[in-house]
Amino acid sequence: MRARERLVSATELVESVNMGRSVAVLVTGMSGVGKSTALAELARRGYATVDTDDGPWIEVIDGEPLWREPLIDELLKQRRDAPLFVQGTVANQWRFYARFDAIVLLTAPTDVILDRVRRRPHNPFGKTAEERARILADIAETEPLLRQSASHEIDTARPLSEVVDVLADIADGAGPAPQGRTSEG
Repeated sequence: MRARERLVSATELVESVNMGRSVAVLVTGMSGVGKSTALAELARRGYATVDTDDGPWIEVIDGEPLWREPLIDELLKQRRDAPLFVQGTVANQWRFYARFDAIVLLTAPTDVILDRVRRRPHNPFGKTAEERARILADIAETEPLLRQSASHEIDTARPLSEVVDVLADIADGAGPAPQGRTSEG
């Protein structure tokens, strides 16, 4: 009796390689949309989180904050038994998009963002008129670029618990990023 040869589809091969590997979710967006706040709540719920605004993750080159690529590379190579949420918005993050199972853009109405940055106690960015103008320019220029790469978009004007519930649902259902972006308004 001859053994039957079975051709493995590319999808089956990827699934077998990824078995046992938990997802990585990039949470990105403009200053004041609530990225750090959402990550803090995810951490409180027991999820693994990395806020790249804190610690050794960022280096400033010619005035531009960038991820330290070897550190991000090593982070994303690590074996995970649970979803990992990474927060950041830097010019070189696109180099890692293929390594994330989902890219989630957090957004909020401009008036909400400006109010948040005015009131937040632990981050001084956005307190001056010049910094607020920079935020508005980033919303106009950078947010549309992030939107093009995002697999999901969440409006953070809703209660924090709802935002974090949606993020958790994305991680629980994340496989390869869907072709079309889903909006969680």
